[in-house]
Order: sequence, then structure tokens, then C-alpha cells
Amino acid sequence: MTAPIRFPRFFVTSPAPCPYLPGRSERKVFTELKGAHADQLNEALGRIGFRRSQTVAYRPSCLDCQACVSVRVVASEFNPSSTQKRDMRRNRDLVVTECRPWATEEQFDLLSRYLGKRHPDGGMSTMDEMDYADMVEHTPVTSSVVEYREPGEGGEPGRLVGACLTDRQGDGLSMIYSFYDPDHESRAGLGNFIILDHIRRAAESGLPYVYLGYWVDGSPRMRYKVRYRPLEQLTREGWQRMDNDVQSRLIAEATAPRDKNAGTMGAATGKDGQPVKFPSS
Repeated sequence: MTAPIRFPRFFVTSPAPCPYLPGRSERKVFTELKGAHADQLNEALGRIGFRRSQTVAYRPSCLDCQACVSVRVVASEFNPSSTQKRDMRRNRDLVVTECRPWATEEQFDLLSRYLGKRHPDGGMSTMDEMDYADMVEHTPVTSSVVEYREPGEGGEPGRLVGACLTDRQGDGLSMIYSFYDPDHESRAGLGNFIILDHIRRAAESGLPYVYLGYWVDGSPRMRYKVRYRPLEQLTREGWQRMDNDVQSRLIAEATAPRDKNAGTMGAATGKDGQPVKFPSS
């Protein structure tokens, strides 16, 4: 008899400098997503802390560090803060459209402006249009690009101000990568709003979770992920809700004024590193 799903082969990358914690190295374990059962495999791996990049599912596998922690928001129980409510009101007129995973020039232009302003030294800063098309279109699973546009004339969608590459799983939405207009003075909180909108969309669809990727304790770029309550984190005992007092302390640290000498990466500007290329399997 032939097994309906072939057990995946896993590979490990060579150590490389950690993009989140200076002086440390990172290593990833990864496997290929392909075939008729790619959705099921991606979902199963997502529940144990893997993330998707194109046709690859990966997770940290560092020898001497466990700082990267998978986190997800419990959508049906989400309790927005006063700041989050303000961001929802400020951007509630945006026209939200779920599009097929097809890269456009308009999306790439917005991504380029976002990376140039928020992550000029990041690993994605050298992406060209072909790299972006690969990131969006090379997906073996159920994916979409959620676009956020300002109202246009005659009720038509107007200028693109935000977008998110999103995977739909059986238990939630996985936000692969989001970006937005970094210079829109009247649209403060755009990045926050995109996450809030995904939480709303998940709850309305009966999906219990929104997967935010990895929270890295000690990395200013990842602090924004602790701002959403209730938050669950993946531990050795499985998914557990973050202690309310601990989360309150982390939120206070995330919203504290930054040291002017600490660089340009703010608490709310971080993103999971997108490993565009893995060693050939």
C-alpha cells in the first residue's frame, strides 16, 4: 500500500548571524511544501511553530538559544486597548479586498517604500520585482494578498496604502508578511490596523487564531506582537496563554520611549525575517 501523505524530509541550514539579537547566530530547520497535501502539512507544521516562505516551511533550530517564540492571538476573545480602538476608528474607511496571490507593480512600489523607510538594512531591502513575485506567487497552499485602499471617487477603491500576504489555515489566519505606507501622516497605526483587521476577519469566519509568527524577547523589532490580548505562546508543553501580568509588563516595555541612540528600528516596525532563499533540498 502507498501512504497518502509522504513523511517530509527535514534539513538544517548552516549557522548565520541572528537578525534579531546581536552577537548570536541562528539556524533553521526546514522542509518543502508541495503536492496535493501541502495545505494539510503547512497547517500541521504551523501548529508546532513553523512558518512558511514560498514553498518552504521553517522554524528556528538554534543550538544555544530559544528566544524565538511562536505567538498567536485568540481572535474570538480579543480585547482591544484604547490605542487599538483609536487605530480602528482612524482607518475604518479603508476599502479591504482579499485578492488572489498575484504580485502587482503597485504592491511592489509600496513594499519598496516601506522597506526603504522602516528596514533599510534588513535582509529584504535588496528585493527586486522578481523576488517579490516569488514571495507572493510561489505558494502551494491557500493564500491571498489582503489589500487596504483609501476610498476613491465614485465609491471605487483608491490608492493602495497597505497589504498583507496571508495564509488561510483550518484553525486561523497566518500573517506571512505585511507592509504599508510609512509616510502617511494622517494614517497613523496602519500596521496595527492590518493586524486588527485580520483578527476581526478570523473571528467573523469562525477561525480561532491569528498567527503572528515569532516574538523575540529582547528584540525591539518584535515587541509589537505582545500588544494583542489574549496572546498564546508555544511552549514545550504546547500552546499556553501568556500570563496577564507578564504581558502587561511586556506591553509597558514595548510602549516606553526609545533611546534616541538605539537606532531607527522602533518597537512597532519589526517583521519576521523572510528567508527568501534556502539551500536546495
